[in-house]
Amino acid sequence: MRPRASGPSAAFGITGKIPPESSSFADRAKVNSLREAAFLTTPSALWHSARDWVRGDEPTTRSVAGNALQNEADCGTFFAMLLDLERLRGEAILAPMAGFGDAVFRSLCRAEGAALVVTEMVSAEGILRGARRTWELAEFGEEERPVLIQLFGSDPGRVAEAAERILSLRPDGIDLNFGCPIPKVVRRGEGAALLRDLARMERIAREVVRAVPVPVTAKIRSGWSAAEIVAVEAAQRLEQAGVAAVTIHPRTREQRFAGKADWSLIKEAKKSVRIPVIGNGDVRGAEDALRMLEETGCDLVMIGRGALGRPWIFRQVRHLRQGAPVRDPLPRDRVRAAVRHLELCAARYGDPRGLRIAKPHLSSYLKGLPGASQVKDRLFRAASAREAIDYLQEYEERLTHGQRSPGEAGG
Repeated sequence: MRPRASGPSAAFGITGKIPPESSSFADRAKVNSLREAAFLTTPSALWHSARDWVRGDEPTTRSVAGNALQNEADCGTFFAMLLDLERLRGEAILAPMAGFGDAVFRSLCRAEGAALVVTEMVSAEGILRGARRTWELAEFGEEERPVLIQLFGSDPGRVAEAAERILSLRPDGIDLNFGCPIPKVVRRGEGAALLRDLARMERIAREVVRAVPVPVTAKIRSGWSAAEIVAVEAAQRLEQAGVAAVTIHPRTREQRFAGKADWSLIKEAKKSVRIPVIGNGDVRGAEDALRMLEETGCDLVMIGRGALGRPWIFRQVRHLRQGAPVRDPLPRDRVRAAVRHLELCAARYGDPRGLRIAKPHLSSYLKGLPGASQVKDRLFRAASAREAIDYLQEYEERLTHGQRSPGEAGG
């Protein structure tokens, strides 16, 4: 018999019907108490207590729940409250990016205004095997909150078990990857391969939702190929499974990151579900983010590659929404940001590992600056973080005083 949280109405501390669409789901203090309670009970207990509460299975709570929520689909709406997604409507969040979205980059994006961040994708099997590197990918700092840990896998029970175990890190939610196009992932029936098996995708989502007491979200692509577009059906199935929000990157698996993202699919999906829909794809600047919000009606915008070397893009989105002027940093400030990024990587991961992790980001910070090609070449030959930092600071000095070394050209 599963353990139950005592007194659902007392545990939740919320009265009255929770509307599926509202600018304010509930008092934030109550929501925070509920979020904390999720970690003070066994992983599945709060979910079953919540399910009973929203379904009105217990006489003491029937009058409280009313007809607000009746099934897993409505529970997704309920758990969206825990992520505060209604309050974040119109904001920009950081996408999960394998090889780029480490803790340092996520913390920089949060500091620059990202409303929420997602870890790099984490293997459910790696979590269950106790693989050190896999667990490291899932780790995050308090300054990153709210943060979701993204899991991927193909076996519903195994992914659910991994989600339960990952709760020891106390994430604000779990995100499920149903869109990764990498061959070694799809060959195992994971990531975007599940867009060809929507029934299994739905079972994975449902099992995870039932296993953990925190919000579960999912990220999908438009489909496997142009002939297999399933974004709307996938979003509907995920809503029925109880996910709190769905992110749609409207490119197919065959496209990977080429071609143009079909934003019309985001609009279609938004019309077909009640849960928040997050748009992703081809957001390279703040103006793109606002255009996506306006053209698709999505609730939030997720930015991935557009934030590389430009973590301030999130602040720019917020300023543009508020009608404030948007300015790009000066060249010297971009170099200073690169130095800061490298310093943080070296401090967190040590040297030379910190330098290796930072190198892909450094190229993005310098893109288009005078002499960038030569500078990047020097940085990639650097043997230590200190050597790279010294050279970047010399470069910043040259930019500040308008000097260029012999042979420098734009890059």
